[in-house]
Amino acid sequence: METLAALLYLVASVCFVMALRGLSSPETSRQGNIYGMVGMTIAILTTLALPIVQSYWMIVLGIAIGGGIGYVIAKKIEMTALPQLVAAFHSLVGLAAVFVALAAFYSPAAYGIGVPGAIAKGSLVEMALGTAIGAITFTGSIVAFAKLQGLVSGKPLVFPFQHHLNAGLGVLTILLILWLVQSNASVAMWLIVIVALALGFLLILPIGGADMPVVISMLNSYSGWAAAGIGFTLQNNLLIITGALVGSSGAILSYIMCKGMNRSIFNVILGGFGGEGAAAAAGGGGERGTVKAGSPEDAAYIMKNAQSVIIVPGYGMAVAQAQHALREMADHLKKEGVEVKYAIHPVAGRMPGHMNVLLAEANVPYDEVFELEDVNRDFGTADVAFVIGANDVTNPAAKTDPQSPIYGMPILDVEKAKTVFFIKRSMASGYAGVENELFFRPNTMMLFGDAKKVTEEVVKSMEA
Repeated sequence: METLAALLYLVASVCFVMALRGLSSPETSRQGNIYGMVGMTIAILTTLALPIVQSYWMIVLGIAIGGGIGYVIAKKIEMTALPQLVAAFHSLVGLAAVFVALAAFYSPAAYGIGVPGAIAKGSLVEMALGTAIGAITFTGSIVAFAKLQGLVSGKPLVFPFQHHLNAGLGVLTILLILWLVQSNASVAMWLIVIVALALGFLLILPIGGADMPVVISMLNSYSGWAAAGIGFTLQNNLLIITGALVGSSGAILSYIMCKGMNRSIFNVILGGFGGEGAAAAAGGGGERGTVKAGSPEDAAYIMKNAQSVIIVPGYGMAVAQAQHALREMADHLKKEGVEVKYAIHPVAGRMPGHMNVLLAEANVPYDEVFELEDVNRDFGTADVAFVIGANDVTNPAAKTDPQSPIYGMPILDVEKAKTVFFIKRSMASGYAGVENELFFRPNTMMLFGDAKKVTEEVVKSMEA
């Protein structure tokens, strides 16, 4: 039975690898999801068939409760709420790691790692690390959820000596782990949980809302490493492999996104960016020139007579659920012989791939969607850049203002287009709290209003 279980776990692991490969591209994402579901089904059924399982009714009850809640949430959740949903799910993974570690600590014989008060030192290290990372993931994800949901301000919460405090708590966690390994003391285990929970709050609170996509990606990585640590405690190879896959892929994605924002990966891990600089610059700027306001009729006329239009979606499109109207507008333009492209910034929206998911929901052809490095050179020859709800990722201040908190972040060069249409509700700053210089450029025309309503009015004008 052990040999068969090991073989099936290997098959499930291969499915998870194929799932990650599939999810790396919009064209293969559905296939990747199928691989993931097949792998998880094999893993669950194999685990349930092991002879060590003794209480099926509790397992079935847990699956029924969790599955029921998940089904209801999946059916009712809006696409705009996916980022905070992902953050909430990450918190549950972290909490599960903490609970499993505590169960192993108080019932080590059930896991074959010793007896209470005499647990193997290696197992203590594994469960302590899993507990610490899981607790940090839990509270950190709760803070990310609260910021994305608007329950707390998205602005960085900074205070004096916060980095010194975080460093002190990190050192204290290491010391508590050493104490736990030497003494098997339950008080050391609980202190690790408490300190790590506090550290999770303190690491994410100073990070501004504009940096949340990177935070979500890093928390995803943390949840994977927590699962891998617990996998060693449970002596479950599949959990180790799966946790390592999630942890490493999340870390790689975080690194890629940090490069896209000109951030340091170490600052992300230590909760050190989006703090003082962003807070100090928020609300700065002031009037920089004249703003030209246009109408949907103006936009429709100019775009129908253009040769190329590049659409730049952002979180404003997600909030307004304007992706279907946007695709309808693009279809009208293509009928008129206009070349249409979609330009996606790596951190557009509130989570990695947010814009790609929304455009895929609206059945936008994959071959029309381009990443920043593939489309930026085309803005110089484009007749129109149609910006719908994307603010910070189009702000020229990232290239021109060394005092700006977004300085150095690669942006979409929409200002190089002959005409820029910018849909926005008001002149308010973006999520980073920085005024957008693009609003005042002579080739920019503002279309004030709800993104979906304005886009629908553009479509009506094209039809007329």
